[in-house]
Amino acid sequence: MQLNVRWHSRAGQGAVTGAKALAEVMSQQGKYVQAYSVYGAEKRGAPMTAYDKIDDEPIFDHSKWFTADYVLVIDPSLVFNPEIVDGTHEDTKFIVTTHLSKDDLLAMPQAAHLKDKKLYVLDAIKISQETIGRAIPNTPTLAAFVKISEVVSSDSFLKSMEAILSKFPQKIIDGNMAAMKRAMEEVN
Repeated sequence: MQLNVRWHSRAGQGAVTGAKALAEVMSQQGKYVQAYSVYGAEKRGAPMTAYDKIDDEPIFDHSKWFTADYVLVIDPSLVFNPEIVDGTHEDTKFIVTTHLSKDDLLAMPQAAHLKDKKLYVLDAIKISQETIGRAIPNTPTLAAFVKISEVVSSDSFLKSMEAILSKFPQKIIDGNMAAMKRAMEEVN
C-alpha cells in the first residue's frame, strides 16, 4: 500500500531536501519512491509544499494529488493555515514544528482545524539552531517522521542519512546527526 507524505514549509527551510532525503533512504530499503515539490512565488520565504510517495510496488501515478497519510509542517506559522488538513483522512498524522506543547497549540482558536487530528509536536527550529547552528528544521522533522511512522528502523535511517550527508563538512554531518537523534527523543 502506498504511503503518502506531504511537507508544508517556506522556501529555504529544506523541505525539498528533506523529501528527497526521505526518498533516498526509502529507495535504499528497496521501496519505490517519488519526491517532488510545488512552489508558489519561487522565492525564499514563500509557502511551498513537497511530496513523497513510497510503495512496495512501482508507482505509475505521477500527479501531485493524493490523500496524505502524514503531513509534516516545518514552519510554525503554517500550522494556523486550515489548508494543511485538506487532502487528509481520519488517520492522517500531523507532525508540527512549534515551541508550544500539544495542549497549548490545540487551545488556540487559530488551530481549531487540528482538533481531533493525530497530532505530534516538536521544536525542530530550536533543535536545528542548537545542533546545526541554523534554523533548518528539515532533518529534525524527517527524524520525527521516521520515529512516528516506523517506516524504517531508527538505526537504518541514521546510517542512511549519515551516508547522504557525507558530501558536507564533518561539522554539518555531526550537527544534523545530533539534530535527528534529539528529534526522535523529543517528538510527542
